[in-house]
Amino acid sequence: MHEKIVGVVYGMRHNLLEERQDHMATMKQVAEKAKVSTTTVSHVINNTRVVSEDARERVLSVIRDLRYIPSAVARSLKNDKTHTLGMIIPNNSNPYFAEIIQGIEAESFKLGYNIILCNSYDDPKKQAAYTRVLMEKRIDGLIIVSSGSDEELNQLLSDEGIPKVLVDREVPGLAADFIEADHEQGGYLATKYLIDLGHRNIACVSGPKTLLPSSDRVQGYWRALKEAGIALRDDFLAHSDFTSQGGFTAFQQLLALKQRPTAIFASNDLMAIGGLCAAHQTGVNIPEDLSVIGYDDIALASFTTPRLTTIAQPKYEIGVLTAQVMVKRILNAELPLCREMLETQLMIRQSTAPVKN
Repeated sequence: MHEKIVGVVYGMRHNLLEERQDHMATMKQVAEKAKVSTTTVSHVINNTRVVSEDARERVLSVIRDLRYIPSAVARSLKNDKTHTLGMIIPNNSNPYFAEIIQGIEAESFKLGYNIILCNSYDDPKKQAAYTRVLMEKRIDGLIIVSSGSDEELNQLLSDEGIPKVLVDREVPGLAADFIEADHEQGGYLATKYLIDLGHRNIACVSGPKTLLPSSDRVQGYWRALKEAGIALRDDFLAHSDFTSQGGFTAFQQLLALKQRPTAIFASNDLMAIGGLCAAHQTGVNIPEDLSVIGYDDIALASFTTPRLTTIAQPKYEIGVLTAQVMVKRILNAELPLCREMLETQLMIRQSTAPVKN
């Protein structure tokens, strides 16, 4: 009985494949219907040789009638270009990355390139695996928001034949174009604003210690405290991942201290939003009892209760610039390496207030 079921399923699948293949036009069918050679069809598609106007029109007409789709892989073997970019990000559930992707996709499309997007889920091993897959797809360039590095990834990225642009996070030892915002200055602006509101017990919820953007934002936090003559407290620095759950847990830890902070700088908006929830559950009113400032200015930051004060990164602009640098690198591998640092901006909303006297 089992063998009969398997046979029926295999037969159905085989028939579906045959039916699908029957409906997929081939270059040979286009040539036969247009009464030209397959070579002529290839020249029309790839614009590689002059073809008479009459023959060109016949070929194009048949292509439209048959809905023929040329093979991108076959064309790349001839032209050595697929007009496709690969992109690897750490976590597509983070709106920060989604807004960067919008800029990259829009500008890439304008420049004649498509995007293949892969999500590493903050796993360097998965990041390396996706890098290999994208290279096998014969992408013209690779855009990476790193999840860290390992030996396999470093070996793959050392391939000089693939143009690369790093966004937001550098990969140690890799010489590549690099686009980021000024994270140190952003951490400084956030903390200085809280100090200007009269706060002196200011805590920081940082991202993972291994990521440079996290440490840069903490450096900005420390710089502002030192300038104001405020002593650094180890118990006022909590590390977590860049998620709402991570922020929730870190805020719980800080709000359980005997001497609570009166203000908290969270290193991204998702952590700040998790922190708002933790404060509410603890009975801490925002901003009356606790001022909270985030980082990134994702769209959701304007719709929290209260609306979140934050440091805005120019996310869409980062995406547009990344695509432009990527395409320039593809067209001219000899250009000097590009390092661009964009400015951040303080966005004041309702989650911060002067300290209570």
